[in-house]
Amino acid sequence: MSFWTWGFHNLFENGILNMIRQRIGATEEQDALLCGIGFALCVIVAYLLGSVNWALVVSRAFFHDDVRRHGSGNAGATNVLRTYGKKAATLTFLGDGLKGVVSVLFAGLVFGYPAHVYETASGKLYDIHYIHLLTAVYLAALFCVLGHIFPCFSKFKGGKGVATTAFCVLALNPAIFLIVVLMWMILVLGTHYVSLGSVVAAAFFPILLHTFDSSGPRYGVGTVFALLMAALVIWSHRANIKRLLNHTESKTYFFHKKKDDA
Repeated sequence: MSFWTWGFHNLFENGILNMIRQRIGATEEQDALLCGIGFALCVIVAYLLGSVNWALVVSRAFFHDDVRRHGSGNAGATNVLRTYGKKAATLTFLGDGLKGVVSVLFAGLVFGYPAHVYETASGKLYDIHYIHLLTAVYLAALFCVLGHIFPCFSKFKGGKGVATTAFCVLALNPAIFLIVVLMWMILVLGTHYVSLGSVVAAAFFPILLHTFDSSGPRYGVGTVFALLMAALVIWSHRANIKRLLNHTESKTYFFHKKKDDA
């Protein structure tokens, strides 16, 4: 293993904070300060990444336009699909999604993988650094979604956070991601309402996480942040929910439009 390979592996395993702790022989007070700095760094980086709206990037870079001038006026993948087509929508979806993955991975880089888990007679016992890691990755996910919905680069008017939330879930728990995506696909392909699938999938995320996640539910960290993320996505769809109830919501067809839906 080369020096650079070892260094990269060591950085991800131990984390930047753990390496600094070992380097300076940190006291409890210094450890607390380092954790506070780590959390702040994760929040800032995640929010700034979230604020980069790929619907705006794609519409301006490839079409010299602003997608918010068209359709629903939303800076999201669905409006890009209706305005510019599938290729632009796919690029938007991936861009908005991957920033969520990068945010979560960055938090892991700061706090370190893997953390220590001890088996005891009463079950699993997680050390304090594991709790910090768990808090950091969910905090990063939350603020990335928050940045997408309220981006500082676009006058705090962004998208609805669906792609970003979905990819954050992928990075946090791939199994739950597959369940949520399957649920979304069934609803959207069956009703052609993207907003309905998004709202229902978001609502089920904290329920599924609390029920099936084994990464430390006794601490409730993941569930709390999942509830906040779900609430943000549902809140951002409040106008869509109203239109769904009034039967005036626009349908989206990914393949072809049936005659009886015309």
